[in-house]
Amino acid sequence: MLAMPSGTPACPEDDRQHRLAAQLADMIPGAATIRVSLNDPQHAWPHPHAIVKDEAGETLKLGRNRARSAARWILRVWPKADWTRPHVFDLAHANLTRSDATAADRGC
Repeated sequence: MLAMPSGTPACPEDDRQHRLAAQLADMIPGAATIRVSLNDPQHAWPHPHAIVKDEAGETLKLGRNRARSAARWILRVWPKADWTRPHVFDLAHANLTRSDATAADRGC
């Protein structure tokens, strides 16, 4: 990543995450969270898969290309995440959490 004269990155990671959240919110109106995994139920091998939910927790229908693009964008912003487990990207806060950690926070 390029650096400014001060030595700080030209594109801080937090800024990148917030930009991604804004882009995905524009691309998928009404989306609140996006659950991303590499376990697309239609494929036997690892494949990017996304499930989008609105504020009420209802699943939003997306075309295959749009869902796959959203999943790939998220995977690229967090390449070091443990993608053997699903993760949830919260668009309002621009943060990524492991899906099982999110369920534990809710007491599920």
